[in-house]
This record gives sequence, structure tokens and C-alpha cells, in this order.
Amino acid sequence: MTARLSEIATQAGVSEATVSRVVNGKPGVSPATRQVVVAAMDVLGYQRPPRLRRRSAGLIGLITPELTNPIFPAFAQVIEQVLTRDGYTPVLCTQTPGGSTEDQLTEMLVDRGVTGIVFVSGLHADTTTDMDRYVKLAGRGVPFVMVNGHTDRVSAPFVSVDNRAAVRLAVSHLVELGHERIGLAVGPPRFVPTRRMVEAFTALGRPADLVEHSLFTVEGGQAAADALLDRGCTALVCGSDLMAFGAIRAARRRGLHVPRDVSVVGFDDSPLIVFADPPLTTIRQPVDKMGQAAVHALLEEIGGTPAPHAEFVFQPELVVRGSTGATPR
Repeated sequence: MTARLSEIATQAGVSEATVSRVVNGKPGVSPATRQVVVAAMDVLGYQRPPRLRRRSAGLIGLITPELTNPIFPAFAQVIEQVLTRDGYTPVLCTQTPGGSTEDQLTEMLVDRGVTGIVFVSGLHADTTTDMDRYVKLAGRGVPFVMVNGHTDRVSAPFVSVDNRAAVRLAVSHLVELGHERIGLAVGPPRFVPTRRMVEAFTALGRPADLVEHSLFTVEGGQAAADALLDRGCTALVCGSDLMAFGAIRAARRRGLHVPRDVSVVGFDDSPLIVFADPPLTTIRQPVDKMGQAAVHALLEEIGGTPAPHAEFVFQPELVVRGSTGATPR
């Protein structure tokens, strides 16, 4: 046990005596320090003593459309951390092709008595979907909050990144580098984030024929980039980092160099982007702040002091790396 105390103390940055007091439930340790020690035990894989195991305040469902896009695991990690810290047990549900739908996952969570649900980039972001599913869910007394995607047809807290501001940041950056022929590669037009990005792009005076809709995937980005490169674009703004990877692939298959011949801007700032070649210039979603805001809004709903049923919009950030450069001469 002494060895364990030493390891935990090193991990937590406290003394072995402090760890011992926490493990044995002794006084003289601040709540913050106690939490650091418990976190260190979790990281090292040690089982918490019974006295340190909190009884869950309830189950909270988290529904994401997929986990192959790194942005969704990033959101899931933040949301689950905040929920766990506040005493709730998160239940992660992911849709899969040919598997469970959002409606089926929602029904399963409700049947298991969840206290609330967080929807990340769900059907609420699809302008063609029937929003009555959420009206009925509210009627069953299940609080929920929506991340990325807004509709006036549902009364709930919404947490979104400012997609219009994201496009303005990307285009402004490319214009400063001298690019004139800038293309926009985005997802299907039925999605709210896509529509907002296209609105911002055309509002900047950019021609609509330099907007190409595809899928939010590497293959989708490659297809969209091929079409835009055929139209003479020297720079591409993409609706996701995965699409940006596809755009870089499309450029290289034409023998073009990124960024000497073509500049590419992604969107999300997914965790592994810095290891790309070249490192991807992208628009960063403030995932930590958005995830925390989503959980806090949901817990206010659960606690009977509802947050405003409105959209809370968070500002993105341009992160300049190696995939953008001066326009080719």
C-alpha cells in the first residue's frame, strides 16, 4: 500500500500523508485537494475505497452521430468529465450506419430513467427533419440541451459555435495572403451549420458557384476539392478537418503542393490535427467552453431553474499552421 500511496502522491503532486488522509476519510484536506487525489487514483487505475465512491445523482444520456470524426469524442470527453464531476453518470450513445437511430437511442435512454439528455449535432441540426420528436420528449418531462444546430421549433437551450464568424475568419486570412479565387467545401445544404457558413461566404461577396456541397468526410472533402480546383480555386475553406484532409489529398493527386500551390483551411481543430502533414490551419471550436455550457444549462433544467430557451453562441478562433500560404504567382 505504501508503494501505491507514493505513486498516487506523485501523480497528484501532494504528500503521501495527504493521500493517506484522503484514502482513510480523515479531515484536514480541502475539497479541491481531495478531488485531485481521487482523480490521480482514477488515472493510475486504482479502485476507489468505498468511502470515496459517490452515489450517482442520476444518469445523463449523451447522443452523438458518430465517433469517427475526432470532434465528437472531444465533445464527449468534456461533457462526460463535467457530468462526472457534478455527480452524474454519463451514458454515451452513438449512432451507427444500419444500427440504432437517434430516436431509438432516445427511447432507450428514457426507458432507463435518464435524468436528462445532451444531443450533439443531432437531428435538430437538420432543417428537413420533424421536430415533433423533441416536443414530445419535452412533454414526457425529460430535460435536454442541443449542441451545434438550432431551430425555433424546439424550446430548449442550444449551444453553438458561430459558423458565420468562422467563415469570415478563414476568408479574411486567405485574402490577406493574396488569394482571390477562394472556394467553400461544406456538407449537405440541409444542415444548419452548413447554411450559416454558405450565408456568410456569399455575404462576403464570394460567388455562389464556388460553394461545393459534399459529405463531412475525407472522401467528401476530396470530391468537393476536385470540383473547386477545376474552377480555378487557389484556396479552400472546408466545413470540417476531415474534409480538409480530403482537400489536401485531392491537391496532391493533381501534383499540387500545399500550401505553395493551394491553401487549405479546416474547421474544428480536432485533437490530432497538429500531426498532419502539413499541420492544418483550421478554425477552432471552443469545445471545452461549449461542453461545460451545455452541461450547466442541462443541470439548471434538471434543478428546476431553467436556463433561457435560446441559442448560446460561442466564438471560434483561427489557428494558423502550415497548410496556408501566399497565393501562387
